Amino acid sequence: MAKRASRKASRRATKKAGKKAKPRSAKKKARKNAPAKRATSKSAGGSIIPAMRYRDPNKAVEFLCQAFGFKEKAVYRGESGGVEHAELTLGNGMIMLGPVRDTEFSKLMKQPDEAGGETQTAYIVVKDVDAHHARAKAAGIEIVIDIKDEDYGGRDYTCRDPEGHIWTFGSYDPWQAQK
Repeated sequence: MAKRASRKASRRATKKAGKKAKPRSAKKKARKNAPAKRATSKSAGGSIIPAMRYRDPNKAVEFLCQAFGFKEKAVYRGESGGVEHAELTLGNGMIMLGPVRDTEFSKLMKQPDEAGGETQTAYIVVKDVDAHHARAKAAGIEIVIDIKDEDYGGRDYTCRDPEGHIWTFGSYDPWQAQK
């Protein structure tokens, strides 16, 4: 009985606001046919966003957009015009980057040439690996593992950017993989 009274009150409030109340079955049908929502940091409890440091973050932003197809979500520049923080997106993914500086946080990291190689890499899912590979090669990227089909069902290639960071772009999407 309380549920029925609550529904009636809700319909009255909707009517007062000048909106027509949808019948209960129409609401269910709309929810059922709605596209699935992508997990966000609010609903999933967190998102993983790699943070990288570059000696020349201005060139890095330009390069990553031109060679790999990233898009600028936000780029914050200092008084001198240099990139202080950038957020770049590719599909549903994002990276953040900033300059190499003498800060408490930056002291925790080494650039690939200082570490003797990369200690972590990024794997990015792309729709058309062959087209992405061609774009990267045209931009002069150093391909360190050429494009190939993998035993686990994906197709990918691995490259090194001008400051030594390693990137792998491929079609294997673990969110879509069979369990």
